[in-house]
Amino acid sequence: MGGWPHALCQIPGGPGAYSDSRGALGIRQEVARYIKERDGLSTLPNPDHIFLTDGASVGVRSVLNAMIRDSRDGVMVPIPQYPLYSASIALYGGSLVPYNLDESKGWQLDVAGMEPALAAARAKGVHGRAMVFINPGNPTGQCLPEANLRELVKFAYKNKIVLMADEVYQENIYQDSTPFVSARRVIHEMGEPYASGVELVSFHTVSKGSLGECGLRGGYFEMHNIAQGSVDEIYKIASINLSPNVVGQVMMSLMINPPPHGSAARAGLEAEKAAILASLRKRAHMMTDGFNSLEGVTCNFTEGAMYSFPRLRLPAKALAAAKAAGKAPDVFYCLALVEETGISTVPGSGFGQEEGTYHLRTSALHRAAARGQLSHARARAAILPSEEKMVDVVQRLQKFHASFMARLPVLLRHR
Repeated sequence: MGGWPHALCQIPGGPGAYSDSRGALGIRQEVARYIKERDGLSTLPNPDHIFLTDGASVGVRSVLNAMIRDSRDGVMVPIPQYPLYSASIALYGGSLVPYNLDESKGWQLDVAGMEPALAAARAKGVHGRAMVFINPGNPTGQCLPEANLRELVKFAYKNKIVLMADEVYQENIYQDSTPFVSARRVIHEMGEPYASGVELVSFHTVSKGSLGECGLRGGYFEMHNIAQGSVDEIYKIASINLSPNVVGQVMMSLMINPPPHGSAARAGLEAEKAAILASLRKRAHMMTDGFNSLEGVTCNFTEGAMYSFPRLRLPAKALAAAKAAGKAPDVFYCLALVEETGISTVPGSGFGQEEGTYHLRTSALHRAAARGQLSHARARAAILPSEEKMVDVVQRLQKFHASFMARLPVLLRHR
């Protein structure tokens, strides 16, 4: 039975006490049962291979820190990517090995392009240690089909690299054709040799979904088929910080251990979650349709997560105006947008993009801070404003874009 009192009972000494450095055992056992039920596993995951963390980002950094020895260790990262990965790999002295997502196929994994990317890295003396994938995607908003995930598992097995599954947006799904399927489930259902031969670390958090408790910093990662010696070393690293914050652990317990079926509390919870996700689905359509109505802009549907990542096909005059201003074209566009409308977005160059293409990630955040500073939007989601406010956001965007395209000759002349 879930609930705040139950969750607190899992913390010996109460919320003001330290827990085990991996997190409270009772909550780790709850996470193990959650994973078993979600993925249809035949056996319970080992709770001692589950680490509760101060949000998923801390878990990602812990794993990368343990994995990277020097610059000869490479981590494959999707492009576009969430900058947590490139920044952390640089911080720990490793090498980023980029592989491109396929925009023409809804940002799916281009498995055929992964082998050349890995081969090019190996030719430079870089050993592929791990491969990151984000599902649903940030910043691209795609949901990976199960067939794509199966290819990914085969790739990891063949090349003996660890899969790092960033699945923090697994509840944020806005279509029915491509439901979320965890990497853990796919590996299990593929059977041998993959079930016991593919090393996997999966990440989750309380910051996304319908809960959205970003500031409470609760998360976990589970290690599957990872050697016990490596688990022990990560435990040592975790022990440096004594324990993850206890309130975040309690929030994780509440998220994965809801009230029992048939109870009034469960009915209320499910109704609230359904309303939140239904509204987000509407807003995903509004944002995507809004971008696709603009001249020279195309946007794959935001299938999941919280972001739209449209492509800007800017005319030569816009490229010239940006060059004259000393800015990348997508940065030039995003700065003009926030200055004139208060809508803050992040240039695609902040996430990586195929050479010669320009994108932006929406945050749909009305300006409330210093003029022209895009950094304030980095942590904001694209489709979070209410449906009523989203109408205003789309209208502002359409009006700005038409004006921007019409006055390009003037912008160029004044630079």
